[in-house]
Amino acid sequence: MAAPKKKAFALRLDPAVHAAIERLAAAELRSANAEIEMLLREALSSRGITVQHTKKPKRGRPPNSSD
Repeated sequence: MAAPKKKAFALRLDPAVHAAIERLAAAELRSANAEIEMLLREALSSRGITVQHTKKPKRGRPPNSSD
């Protein structure tokens, strides 16, 4: 089972905003992309909008199919 695809799109940011996000991400041991996603989720949550996390695929070998 392949991992769920993430939506990719271009995002234009002010360089100062991007630098601030990179500093925050480094302090929290995240990538800038993951930090932006966390900030967006927090902003949505503060407005009363909950977004479910996509289920991750199960790890390990698939079960044997004994017919």
